[in-house]
Amino acid sequence: MARKRRGRSRSQRSVLLRRAAIVALLIALSGIVLGLAFAGSSTTLAKGVRIAGVDVGGLRPGAARALLERKWNALEHVPVAFRAGDQTWRLSPSQLGVRPDWGGAVSSARQEGQGFGPFRGFRRLDVRVFGADVAPPTQVFDTALEYVLDRISREVDAPHRDASVVLHGVKPVVVPAKGGQAVDRRQAATTIVRALSSLSRASVSLPIRVDLPRVNADDLTVVVAEVKTALSAPVHLTLGQTRFRLNPTKIAKLLEPAADGRRDLRIGGTGADRWFAKLSQRVDREPVDATWAITSSGIRVVPDKPGYSLDVAQSAKALLRATLVSEPTLRSAKLVAETTHADRTTAEAEAMHIRSPVASYETFYGGDPNRIHNVQLVSHLVDGHVIAPGATFSFNDATGARTADKGFKEAPVIINGELKTGLGGGVCQVSTTVFNAAYEAGLPIVQRTNHALYISHYPQGRDATVNYPDVDLKFTNDTGHWLLLRTWVGSSSLTVALYGTRTNRRVVSEVAPLKVTSPPPVKRLPDPTLADGERVVEDSGEPSRSTSVRRLVYDASGKVLHDNVFYSSYRSEPEVLRVGTKPAPQPEQPKKKKKPKPASTVTTTTTTITTTPP
Repeated sequence: MARKRRGRSRSQRSVLLRRAAIVALLIALSGIVLGLAFAGSSTTLAKGVRIAGVDVGGLRPGAARALLERKWNALEHVPVAFRAGDQTWRLSPSQLGVRPDWGGAVSSARQEGQGFGPFRGFRRLDVRVFGADVAPPTQVFDTALEYVLDRISREVDAPHRDASVVLHGVKPVVVPAKGGQAVDRRQAATTIVRALSSLSRASVSLPIRVDLPRVNADDLTVVVAEVKTALSAPVHLTLGQTRFRLNPTKIAKLLEPAADGRRDLRIGGTGADRWFAKLSQRVDREPVDATWAITSSGIRVVPDKPGYSLDVAQSAKALLRATLVSEPTLRSAKLVAETTHADRTTAEAEAMHIRSPVASYETFYGGDPNRIHNVQLVSHLVDGHVIAPGATFSFNDATGARTADKGFKEAPVIINGELKTGLGGGVCQVSTTVFNAAYEAGLPIVQRTNHALYISHYPQGRDATVNYPDVDLKFTNDTGHWLLLRTWVGSSSLTVALYGTRTNRRVVSEVAPLKVTSPPPVKRLPDPTLADGERVVEDSGEPSRSTSVRRLVYDASGKVLHDNVFYSSYRSEPEVLRVGTKPAPQPEQPKKKKKPKPASTVTTTTTTITTTPP
């Protein structure tokens, strides 16, 4: 019995398997038949496909493209209405350079219903049931699109307003928050391009996002309480021995309540800036470097003086802490001032060992007031310079450019070998005096240039001209000690002196004769007031000259430290000769005698009388 049951079970499973196989085969065959039924032709677009809203299903690609381009040509200049709130903007594709790629759109649509045999049929069946809308690839002028978005944003955007606290006198008032709106530029750009590239001219709404405030009135409860405390009583401030009292009205001008998204109370704003600026003028003091006082009894160091600078940030914090104290007797704060130290301290000045004169030189000056002013001005610019051992002093570096902003005036100056008027005339008086002080000190002269013209009131061959920035005067401190350069400007003379540690150097000069190298050229000027051939010398001029100075510098033991020759060549100045051009006077011509008038009108004969001129 058991064997018969097992045999029946096996035969039943076999029957079930065969039936299942037959059903599966029938389903597969049905699917294939169904797929083939909807496969259609691979040369046409699947039904249900739309491009830019136009149904192109069942059309060949070429026909679909022609249809789309025909519709586009009719709508290319037709505007689309874009709405945002109660405002409308009408834009056409041609305004923004919108150009759809219809060929690319058709190629994308073909992919929606492609495949082999039954598989194509199933894909097309899906498209027929659910549909497929293809957006064409589109070109657009980015600059024009940004311009349109800027215009729309200016008219639509309304930024949010955060809640804030304002002061009406000493009373805090809360200004409530207000929501805003703004165009979603990225989404708006996509919406505009898609609408303009479509073949529909229905109006389109632009995406607007809500701009919510970050601070509401409820968030400012604490700040309002702080403002009330800050303005409840005066505050006392101290800075050293000085005391200030700020009443609530003054404190209100220094407060910066919560605003612009802030939720805290500060000391700041325009009122605080002005108050601290005025306070800084009273407190701040520049440090003074240690210097040297030179008197008839010797040289002594004048100690440095520290400076003070108001620390505005720390003082503002101290003031704010004091205003937030409710107990009137405890409302006080100390302002903070930083001590600033001098660049050259007393100890540093004493370590320089500037104790005795090294060399000095005096020159005399005159001229118009502008020249005297320039001499005094540039003398103050070089006064007080210290020169380290081994360092090189530069006249141009010490004075900088000679400009009107620094106070230099127009005065006579030598320009290209001619005496003219220029800015900074008189500066070379100072450079010549500085050169001679360094010369007498036996210092190495690194750079020196003589004047273009010979100037007799300077020592022969020992003048020095400068012109910023190329023509400079430079000398090096080779004494091994610090040097101090000082100037003294009198009513008619300038003295430049160098102080330091006595070197006991001896300077010997050998001056070569001043040689004439060429006579002055003659410059003839026509003068119509002088007779032809007459000549008058207006300026005798100067010949070109040359000279040299040899300087021998000996140390205390008699050893030669420096042996230099300074050469100078001076241009000539032309002789100015006025030449007459007035013509010579002509000799006077004799006058003819007049004929006598006839005595009567009845005279019938005429007698001619000939006279001979004397």
